[in-house]
Formats: sequence, structure tokens, C-alpha cells
Amino acid sequence: MWHNARLLNLIASALYAAVAVMALVAGVMWLAQRPVFAITHVELAPMQGETLRHVNAPSVRANALGKLSGNFFTLDLNATRVIFESVPWVRKASVRREWPSGLVVEVEEHEPLGTWGSAESGRLINTYGELFVANTAEAEEDAQLLALDGPPDSQGEVVEKLQIMREWFRPLRLEPLAVTLSGRYAWRTRLSNGMVVELGREQTDLDRMAMDERVKRFVATWPQVTEQWGSRIEYADLRYPNGFAIRAANVRFLTEAQAAAEAKAKAKAAGGASNNNPTRLKKENAEKSR
Repeated sequence: MWHNARLLNLIASALYAAVAVMALVAGVMWLAQRPVFAITHVELAPMQGETLRHVNAPSVRANALGKLSGNFFTLDLNATRVIFESVPWVRKASVRREWPSGLVVEVEEHEPLGTWGSAESGRLINTYGELFVANTAEAEEDAQLLALDGPPDSQGEVVEKLQIMREWFRPLRLEPLAVTLSGRYAWRTRLSNGMVVELGREQTDLDRMAMDERVKRFVATWPQVTEQWGSRIEYADLRYPNGFAIRAANVRFLTEAQAAAEAKAKAKAAGGASNNNPTRLKKENAEKSR
């Protein structure tokens, strides 16, 4: 009987403890739902070593605050981070709570490198080779945007090739302003002097080595090219294994048919001038009078 009383006391104590825990949990949940803990303000800060040029409180309020779910206690910080990273110009975000109703959001902005694809698409590419969508006019306030393009998922490869091209043409004091990778994996660039350069296809290590050699040969002979044809070279085709072709702005190239037609027109004009020569007419008349 003594054992039964002891067991009943243990059961009662356990029940009292369970009720107390449930009451405590209910109290905490009730307290957590009070309006005082609703997220009412967000403090923006740049990540270490960064500055914020495009992300500000109005843009955050417009694009993120309405999507937050929960309060100070119930907010999912990982889901909240994803929401802030969906704000235009935000590349990365770090979120922490600030007692009792705020958030501190540290932001890293995209650093625009250029446009991707058509300028009307609104797609930009950052210095990491990542695509994002933002106001192109805002991006142009930072620096001149390059024109980059390529097949789907090739943006990292295009940015890497851009860096290589910068090294290639640095001895000429020229910068690539546009880089395009075609669907057949052929490279083309437009340089800061307006010249378009065809570089050819590159799919293997041998292709890369051959392209590197062709570009170096072109750069080495550039002084002779400009001495003979002038500095206004519009187009250079470096796809030939043992040379290259160029088109100068001040040189007009004719097809065989165009050249033949032009020669015929010149000959006709020369013949007409001869028939109208007064000296020749006098000689012909004198011969007839004899």
C-alpha cells in the first residue's frame, strides 16, 4: 500500500510538471504573438569592405518587407535571406534579429560588368559571371557596360575569356568592349578602336593554344599592318593558320564583277573623250578633203 501511495505521488508530480510545462509553452507562444514582436523595421548595412549604391530602404520596403512571414521569434532566417536576395541589385544577404522587433540585413551588391544578350532584355552580368536583372541605366552610372553574349550557361566562360582577351590586346593599348561566343563556340570581339576581330572556334586545349599563337602573331605584326594600311582597321580575321585577313576603313574592295563593270565604265568614258577631241576631228576632216 505504501508503494501504491508513492507511485500515485510520482504520477501526480509528473502531471503537475507536464501541466506547468504546457502552461509555460502556451504563455511563451501567447507572448511571442504579441504585436510588440512583429517585425517593424529593417536596418540595412553593407558587408565588410562594400558600399551600397543601388540598394536602399525604399527598395527593400517595396520588394521584401511584404513577403516576410512571422515575427521576431518565428521568422525563418534562411527563408528571409532568400527574400532579401531577390531584391534588385542584391547579390548576397546576411540576416540577424535585433531585439525586440527588428532585423539587421548586411548586403553585398552586384558589381555590373556588362549586358548579356540583347540590351533590351534587361539582363546584366556581374564580375563573378552571374546573371541578374536590374535597371540598365543605373548600371551605366557606375561604368561603361560591356556587351557580352553566349549560349545558355556560358556566362562564366565568357567572363573568363574576356580577361584573357584583355591580356592579349594590352600591348596594343586596346580593350575588348564586346565579346561573343556563338552557338558553334566561335569567338568574336570588338575592341576599343572599333575593330572587330574574328578569333575562331575553341573546343579543345589544342584549339586554345592555336588561338593564342594566332593572336600573338597578329599583335606582333600590328605596327607593320598600321604602317601599310593605316590605324583605321575595321575588321581582322585571325582564323587562318598561317596568317590573317584585314579590312581597312579607307580601302574599298570590289568583287570581280564590280571590278569588270568599273573598268568597262572607265574605258567607255575614255573613248567618248577621244571622239570629242577637236584636234583629232580636224585631222579627220583634212584627210577627207583630200
